[in-house]
Amino acid sequence: MLILLLILAVALIVISTTKFNLHPFLALIFVAILFGLAAGVDPQTLIASINEGFGKTLGSIGLVIIIGVIIGAFLEHTGGAVRLANGMLKLIGKKRVPEAMSLTGWLISIPVFGDSGFVILNSLNKALTKKAGLSLTVTTVCLATGLMATHTMVPPTPGPIATAAIIGADLGLVIAFGAVISLFALIPPIIFARKYASKTWIEPELGDGNLDFDEKLKVAPSFIKSLIPVLVPLLLIVVKSFNDYLKILETGSLKEVIDFVGTPIIALIIGLLFAFLLPKKLEKNMLSTEGWVGKALLDSASIVMITGAGGVFGKVLQNAGLGDVIGTVLADYPVGILLPFILSSALKTAQGSSTVAMITTASIISPLLPQLGLDTEVSKALAVLAIGAGSAVVSHVSDSFFWLVTQMTGMTIAQGYRIHTVATGIVGVSCFILIYIAKLIWG
Repeated sequence: MLILLLILAVALIVISTTKFNLHPFLALIFVAILFGLAAGVDPQTLIASINEGFGKTLGSIGLVIIIGVIIGAFLEHTGGAVRLANGMLKLIGKKRVPEAMSLTGWLISIPVFGDSGFVILNSLNKALTKKAGLSLTVTTVCLATGLMATHTMVPPTPGPIATAAIIGADLGLVIAFGAVISLFALIPPIIFARKYASKTWIEPELGDGNLDFDEKLKVAPSFIKSLIPVLVPLLLIVVKSFNDYLKILETGSLKEVIDFVGTPIIALIIGLLFAFLLPKKLEKNMLSTEGWVGKALLDSASIVMITGAGGVFGKVLQNAGLGDVIGTVLADYPVGILLPFILSSALKTAQGSSTVAMITTASIISPLLPQLGLDTEVSKALAVLAIGAGSAVVSHVSDSFFWLVTQMTGMTIAQGYRIHTVATGIVGVSCFILIYIAKLIWG
């Protein structure tokens, strides 16, 4: 019954937003409440789920989105994003922009959450796409799947680390296999982006539509000056992540400084301060309600609200016990390395969070490892990766990343399903095929 209700809930969200033009925020909230009541969730638990889902989701990503959008606004309006795009194109060539965004996302999401990485890189992605004369759908698929691949497969991202700990896998093997497999798994999504996503045209909007790329370049700040607001936050977050993982500094004032400035929100605030240096002269109207900051806040408000509503939907599904039901059904049919992948995929698709899917699946699979033939050191590491690959399949309306990608690029809900959702399915399945081959060779 819960699985049937889930299918009906997703269908209702899609129909209400595409056919009746209901705002996704309202659709998600209404359907979450209807699902909770139909599933027999206690009213007080339902209320708690709404508050917790909205609050926790925005508590972790809300300010990151807002500040990232403001940084993006300064890069767009000053021409900084155009300058970065021009510099990148000189290095990689006009014909290889999709590959560049895919590799950029792959690298960034190893230490940085996929959502944060997309927010930080979105302006650069738009500018590169504009300069290359491509549809935004092409490069967005490449960036999003690059972020998704390492977010779910390569420590020190929290999900894979927690999964490896529960499974009891060797972290070094997880990193070694995960890095190689996730990198090669990006090839099918790139092909999908070039062959299919390119047929849906979305124009990259860079802010001042009256100026073309070359005109913007004439008044843009220097390449280094434009790069700093993007690069500094990323470096600060990366340094903190790797220090936490490698424990180079375990105590002392320097570690406290790294922990503080490397927190995503603080790192982005520092990046924002550097963004204020991009205009030739910082004028007070730029920071006003009617200026760049005011417009950026309006632009980010819809994204933040929809992201929070997606968190509500996911939390209600989680508290309705959907994970237990799916786990019970699938656990009766042990199918080796395929089971962790299928279970993680089902949980991801159902409730939206890759991290929740990974941790829940690991908890269910861990006692079943001997029966599944996954009790060697290599097979344990591959089981962790199979769970990670499953947690990429698929990103849709229950996932905050879906709403982040669609709202920040101008995709409709229908386009999001045809392009972003399918692309995440492709990268997850591609990862699993490579994992299965590795299991046959080394398992």
